[in-house]
Amino acid sequence: MSELLLPPEHRYAKKMKEQLNDDGSELSILNLGPTHPATHGIFQNVLLMDGERILEAEPTIGYIHRAFEKIAENRPFYQITPLTDRMNYCSSPINNMGWWMTLEKLLDIEVPKRAQYLRVIVMELARITDHIICNSILGVDTGAFTGFLYVFQFRERVYEIYEEICGARLTTNMGRIGGFERDWSPEAFRKLDLFLEEFPVAWQEFENLFVRNRIFMDRTIDVGPITAEQAISYGFTGPNLRATGVDYDVRVAQPYSSYEDFDFIIPVGKTGDTYDRFCVRNAEVWESLSIIRQALDKMPEGNDFHADVPDYYLPPKEDVYTSMESLIYHFKIVMGEVPVPVAEIYHPVEGGNGELGFYLVTDGSRTPYRLHFRRPCFIYYQAYPEMIKGSLLSDAIVILSSLNVIAGELDA
Repeated sequence: MSELLLPPEHRYAKKMKEQLNDDGSELSILNLGPTHPATHGIFQNVLLMDGERILEAEPTIGYIHRAFEKIAENRPFYQITPLTDRMNYCSSPINNMGWWMTLEKLLDIEVPKRAQYLRVIVMELARITDHIICNSILGVDTGAFTGFLYVFQFRERVYEIYEEICGARLTTNMGRIGGFERDWSPEAFRKLDLFLEEFPVAWQEFENLFVRNRIFMDRTIDVGPITAEQAISYGFTGPNLRATGVDYDVRVAQPYSSYEDFDFIIPVGKTGDTYDRFCVRNAEVWESLSIIRQALDKMPEGNDFHADVPDYYLPPKEDVYTSMESLIYHFKIVMGEVPVPVAEIYHPVEGGNGELGFYLVTDGSRTPYRLHFRRPCFIYYQAYPEMIKGSLLSDAIVILSSLNVIAGELDA
């Protein structure tokens, strides 16, 4: 059997013997995961250790692979949204909106400006919660629990806004082709205003706890650095790429949902280390808050929360019971009798972890012929073994935490 086909622990055992023959030092094999609090998900890293220093690492994924892409090929387009929820479940609405925009590109649907602004608000709220989770858990992984406890209450505030919009919290299944399934209630806007008033104070205090904290700086500065050239060669996007100094952001490079109407800065780092990744996400939260305020200020009047596309937008249920036209549209949509173009398209959005893309191939039927999700976690996790080689085990934990690897997006 080829050595490459052997499991990593067997290959490493051979290297351990070779190393022992050379200088008599003792090496060991450590399984970091697949189920371990420090791995932030169900994935394994087989580490070859010299004491606490990592000599080699090999990741193993697939422990929660759920075959979403294959399942999607057997589902009508409007029933695929719950699958997108369960990839990066820390920012589900971004996944939802990205999928609907992919279909709208396929069907050449123009979404009303108000619905686009509402989408921007909910996507930026999702980005904030994603970064709250990543940075506060990074604090926990360096031994600081207080910041996590303090800011996590605001994640709940955002979830309460989600509940007002769609009735769900974590996996939201939010939106429809052409916009939203219902207009936002006054209570949703009231809770949003309250969040915008109270959260910035808490986030500033959170930053004050960490940004100039000597212990946190010692644990994160020059830990797990990656150059811009390496990051690009691995296919990095999102905060992990911007931390290296590359100002690529899908919202600016390929604007969607009227992002071109808003003024915001793309925060970048310099060294691409754990500290830079933390600071970039902190800064992005402030930019998201600014975008949300701009969207509220520029919100068009009226109640245009969806496009006028009866061939694809399910009519209100109460109308189905009383209107023959609504019943016909409902039947045709549910039974897949409305044709879709034969096409091959790709649509990216800026997810919490980077460029989240949807590659869709259709053959005119009611289901995708092929659907592929470009999941940023799956792409940048491949660099993890290189980033931790030569590091201490404790450094490997914070490096993984700062990358924000979400297992659901890694495996799909």
